[in-house]
Amino acid sequence: MKTKLFLITPPFTQLNTPYPATAYIKGFLNTKGIESVQADLGIEVILKLFSKEGLIDLFKVSSLKFNVLKISDNSKRIYALQDEYIKTINPVIAFLQGKNPTLALQICQEDFLPEASRFAQLEELDWAFGTMGTQDKAKHLATLYLEDISDFIVECVDSNFGFSRYAERLGRSANSFDELYEALQQEPTYIDTTLLSILKEKIENIQPTMLLISVPFPGNLYAAFRSAQWVKKHYPKIKISMGGGFPNTELRSLSDARVFEFIDYITLDDGERPIEELINAVTSSASSRAESIEEKLYKRTFLLEDGKVVYKNNSLKHDYKQAQVGTPDYSDLLLDKYISVIEIVNPMHRMWSDGRWNKLTMAHGCYWGKCTFCDISLDYIKIYEPVAANLLCDRMEEMIAQTGENGFHFVDEAAPPALMRALALEILRRKLAVTWWTNIRFEKSFTKDLCLLLKASGCIAVSGGLEVASDRLLKLIDKGVTVEQVAKVTRNFTEAGVMVHAYLMYGYPTQTIQETVDSLEMVRQLFEVGVLQSSFWHQFAMTAHSPVGLYPEKFGVVKETEAIGTFANNDINYTDSTGIDHDKFSFGLKKSLFNFMHGICFDYELQDWFEFKIPKTKISPDFIFDALEEEDDFYIKPTAKIVWLGGKPFIENFTKSKKGNSWELMTLTFHDKKESFSIQTNKKEGEWLTEILLKISVSNAKIYIFQEIKSDFETQLEDFELFWYSKPIKTLREFGLLVL
Repeated sequence: MKTKLFLITPPFTQLNTPYPATAYIKGFLNTKGIESVQADLGIEVILKLFSKEGLIDLFKVSSLKFNVLKISDNSKRIYALQDEYIKTINPVIAFLQGKNPTLALQICQEDFLPEASRFAQLEELDWAFGTMGTQDKAKHLATLYLEDISDFIVECVDSNFGFSRYAERLGRSANSFDELYEALQQEPTYIDTTLLSILKEKIENIQPTMLLISVPFPGNLYAAFRSAQWVKKHYPKIKISMGGGFPNTELRSLSDARVFEFIDYITLDDGERPIEELINAVTSSASSRAESIEEKLYKRTFLLEDGKVVYKNNSLKHDYKQAQVGTPDYSDLLLDKYISVIEIVNPMHRMWSDGRWNKLTMAHGCYWGKCTFCDISLDYIKIYEPVAANLLCDRMEEMIAQTGENGFHFVDEAAPPALMRALALEILRRKLAVTWWTNIRFEKSFTKDLCLLLKASGCIAVSGGLEVASDRLLKLIDKGVTVEQVAKVTRNFTEAGVMVHAYLMYGYPTQTIQETVDSLEMVRQLFEVGVLQSSFWHQFAMTAHSPVGLYPEKFGVVKETEAIGTFANNDINYTDSTGIDHDKFSFGLKKSLFNFMHGICFDYELQDWFEFKIPKTKISPDFIFDALEEEDDFYIKPTAKIVWLGGKPFIENFTKSKKGNSWELMTLTFHDKKESFSIQTNKKEGEWLTEILLKISVSNAKIYIFQEIKSDFETQLEDFELFWYSKPIKTLREFGLLVL
């Protein structure tokens, strides 16, 4: 029997770009010659709902509930303005898809879109519009317009709706399958019906033998089961498998047999080998009825045998290396129909929601792999395997050719600095014009010169975990950084022109109120000196697969129960030995951060952000400023790589005379993208310099180290140190002569 796979991401993840899991798997299946089709059902449902026909139907359905529900004034207003919404929805969606840019002028007149409660925030944000262009302002207004319709859907049609999640409540911390199972016994909701109509059409057209469902987040879980339920009922011969981020973290101790009324298999961790073994097992079942279940080979797979959930990992085949998994394949996805939205509050969150990004990974796992709040016991973090820079660039070029997009989001746990350097050099050598961003650790490897190299290669932003800005807690977290070090690294990126986002955490085990206050002060200072542009506070959550969850006694916390759920098992309720209610800090931390991100309120007392008494900070008001004033070490390792980003100079020789003596001198004039500059040397040094700049040009494949350059100089001239620290070299260092 010929195998044909249908890969789906159920609603909802992102509006602006596809979640990459199915593209990764499709790319791998291509290397095996296995036919597959993929679909992001989330964007397809959104486009069906948010269309002229969709809104006509939506308002018709909602009218039936007006008689039985107590409807808010806001929803009544939207309902009353339904003709305006129906008239404007198609042009607005086209605008957010980048197809109707002239509509921005209409939207910004502020008498084109119907306005409901979301627009009430506009007065508060008027100051922000001064920094936005017409297109961005229009995108933000259009985003508010869609959010108004979303509010209407939630109140009047389907309370589970959300743009980036659907019925998330049913998937989050669902230790028992009971609530989700009960929801699946109910009649499909309006959103369900829309989803299932699209799924029906896809299944009829594709006629797959297997359905693979990727479930990255809790907000995809309900729709995944609803989709599987429909396929089981109408196409019982199609085998259904589930994988992705949610099963990998939450379903590792699954024991509830009812799950398998909907799904035949659940695979964990890297999907390539488990899926390949699954295909073999399913096709062998179809072709040889005599073959027993025991003879089939599975890789990290849950299934049902004799009415009981079993976990099979009897395949002896190893997982595929990253070099073997192929290039992510985005074909079949509606790449030109994703919509970009803008939420002003956070610059990094804006990057998540605005623009379409090709997703790639520099390395499997995390090269650090020690943070105690992280799921470092799981293979997706524990097993570290980098991808060679030349292969990464090959994949980037393939994806650009396929998608027409040159923006890349590297979705690493923490991108390795050495690989980022190699990738940047390869991008520059190939003269690729790309835009990229990724997640990092704020480690000292990110020198000023490395940040300049990354910027030159197209890196526009990095995000990293500062977590709790307290050296005691950073040590307990095993973060491997200090606040002082983070300040220097963020400065290096900022001065290179790369935006920096910091993940912040509060409520870590044993964290005191004083440490929370001091952490906020550190964050205030980082924004005040201008080395951070974006941040977000997260409250600590204890997870089952992190060191804190595995060994809570080491961190001063006690689990509320040792019982393991029969369905999901990840978030753990606990009590902290400090007894502090960290929840109460949430509003003040987030409100202060909102203002700091917009460059205001640095002179406020920290007490002003909280409605309860807090202690005064013990951090010096100049702590970050003083840390950044410290001189950097000027020692250059003999193995440091030396790279010239600039071009070939124009050379002018001349003679200079003084008191009867004359010197042959040379002027080297360089032109970079912004300006021209010149340096002067004696003729011999100038000739050597011209030659060496050609050798160390970033366009060359060979990379020279400092010792090689020093040795080369000393074969012809004397006193390399004097020359290296001279004014001409200092000038070149300012214009792209990098020590890496």
